[in-house]
Formats: sequence, C-alpha cells, structure tokens
Amino acid sequence: MINFLDYDFSNKRVLIRVDFNVPQDKSTFQITDDKRIRAALPTLKHILNKGGSLVLISHLGRPKNGPEDKFSLKHIIPHIEKLVGKEVLFANDCIGSEAQQKSAVLKPGEILLLENVRFYPEETAGDMNFAKDLASLGDCFVNDAFGAAHRAHASTTQIASFFPNDKMMGFLMTAEIESAEKIIKKTERPFTAIVGGAKVSDKVLIVENLLKIADHIIIGGGMAYTFFKALGGEIGDSLCENERLGTCKEIVERAEKMGVKIHLPIDSKIANKFASDAQTRNQKSAAIPEGWMGLDIGAETIKSFTKILMNSKTILWNGPMGVFEMDAFAHGTKSIAEAVAEATKNGAYSLIGGGDSAAAVQKFGFVSQVSYVSTGGGALLEYFEGKELPGISAILN
Repeated sequence: MINFLDYDFSNKRVLIRVDFNVPQDKSTFQITDDKRIRAALPTLKHILNKGGSLVLISHLGRPKNGPEDKFSLKHIIPHIEKLVGKEVLFANDCIGSEAQQKSAVLKPGEILLLENVRFYPEETAGDMNFAKDLASLGDCFVNDAFGAAHRAHASTTQIASFFPNDKMMGFLMTAEIESAEKIIKKTERPFTAIVGGAKVSDKVLIVENLLKIADHIIIGGGMAYTFFKALGGEIGDSLCENERLGTCKEIVERAEKMGVKIHLPIDSKIANKFASDAQTRNQKSAAIPEGWMGLDIGAETIKSFTKILMNSKTILWNGPMGVFEMDAFAHGTKSIAEAVAEATKNGAYSLIGGGDSAAAVQKFGFVSQVSYVSTGGGALLEYFEGKELPGISAILN
C-alpha cells in the first residue's frame, strides 16, 4: 500500500472521498455537529501543504429521487470554508461538463467540492462507468471516509481500481483502523465492551464477536429487556424483540461457557409512558410491572457498571444506556460516559463507537477525556463483527 505521508502531491489534483454526511438544522441548513468535517482536516491540510489541489467527493443523507435541494452539499460550503480558512469552489454536479471543467483548471492549493454523489443511483449500485467518470476528475485517489467504508459504492470502492499505483488512505482512515486494531489485536486486559441501544438485532453480530475477545460485556439500553424476558424476567411494556429471545438466551449460555461475564442492568428507571414528562420511579429490571417501561439504567446499575469500568484496561463503547435524548432518561448514559473518562484518566484505552455513543460523549462534554471517538457508526460495528470493509479492501488490494 502507498504511504500517504511519502506520496508526492505537488501539482496533483487529489480526488478525496470524505464523509461530510453531517446533521443539519432542517430550516437553516446550519451544521449541528461538524466532527466528521473536523476529523478530515489533517488529511486535507497535508495535501494542500504539499502542493496538491483537492477534489472533494461526499454524500449527504439518502436522497431517493435524484437531486433535491435539502440534500445538496452547497449548503455546507460556508462551514468548510470557515474550518479550512480557504475558498471552496463548487461543481453543481459530481460528473459531467461542469465538474470536468472546474477540476481541469484547479491550481495547487485550491479546493473543489463536487455535488452529492448519491444524487445518482449508480453510486450506491457501485456502477463501474460512474466510478470511471469520477476518477477522470483527478490524478490520484485518497479514501478518508471511514464512516462509509462498509459501503461497496462507486466512490468508496470501484473508483480505487482506476488508480492502481496512486490510491491510499488518509490520516483519519488510518487512525480509525489503528484504534480498532488496538482493541482487537493488542488488547490489554481486563477488556470491557459496553453494548447499548434499542435493538438486539442491530448488535447480535458484534456481541457474538466480542465473546471471543472481551472479559466483560455490559448490556444496556432497550436491548437489555429482550435479554431479561429471555431469562424469564417481567419487563412490563419495555421494548422487546420477541423473535430474538432465543438468540439472547444462546448468547448468555455461550458467554458462560467461554468465561465471559455478561452484565445486565440490576435496576432501571421506569416510566409510565415514552415521554419526557412521564411519571418515573426506580425498579428492579427483571420485575417491571405492566403499564411501565424501562427507559434508563438505575442508580444501583450505575454503581455496579462504574466499578467494572474502573477496573478495566481496555473499553469499547457502542450504544447508549437509555433514551439519552430526553433529559429525564440521560443520567445513565452520562454516568457511563463519566466512568469511561475516569477509567481513561487512570490509564485505560477507550474507543467510543460512532453514532449515538459519539453523540452522547459530545453532548456531555467528554470527547477530550476518552482515547478515541470513531466517526463511523455502521463501519465500526461491521469491523468488530469481523466483516471485510469494501472501502478499505479497495485500497489494500
């Protein structure tokens, strides 16, 4: 693989796949969380400092019917300009004559942003001709979009084949892989994985893979109640995937055989409805009455989970402990964030999976107090599930 640091970018138009799929305010288009753009800055600045020009490729959202203004990347240009401190040119299509003309006259140090590649169904279909059209806009290819590395799309995967000797990963992609590998291959023990979120079905594969490497698996969030029901508990109106009861039972049995300790919430903060103004009380998680639902972990659980984390040397966190978007049910997730930060301060290595966990760490102000916050939710999950990520394979092979 070509080393990004050693590559000569001078006078080259560098096609770079970034992940600028950022959340925006629906009415003003203001970016509400720019961490994905910030994370790409070291790669962008390195190329510019080495005399290259940038042709930025990204998607935004999931447009279904071709070009739509609300999915246009033009709205994020002012924010990118503020962060890079330079003018950003825009092509109102990602292929075609305007993209060709604007990329052809790019001078070293200039930046061109192409329109959303997902305006074309050929992008998600991994169409080779579409990839070829994109490839014609640059002299080399850098993939720095870890958040989209699990997609076999034209701009993440097929495009690399047109640059057999000029394709590489940027700093962000490399850092993401290194942080995941540190957990998978250089695990300092005890290793605790925290797996949360609403659905067991979303996390089955990662939990099964973690059984091979973790010492402790903490399970929180809505998915915990499917486990409780599988083990014979009463969960009231809590979230439950009945079709996954057998899976949960199997996971618990396998963990026991493998010597992995699975920790479920001892108690929960329960509510009489799914709303921030609901009546709430603390209750044992396996004895929730009808008409009530578990929406956060309880005080006893926080104490117990914190103790496990404080004794850990490696921590992976993927998924919140409750409905942290509502302040009434945010305490559990915030407390776990505090415990992970404290354990990190004491020398543990902590990797925060993208998506909701990253949003939670950001919301509660702990980003700088953990070892690494991933920019890829689905991509990181698939990496830990042991799957090959097409965006990475395309660069390595």
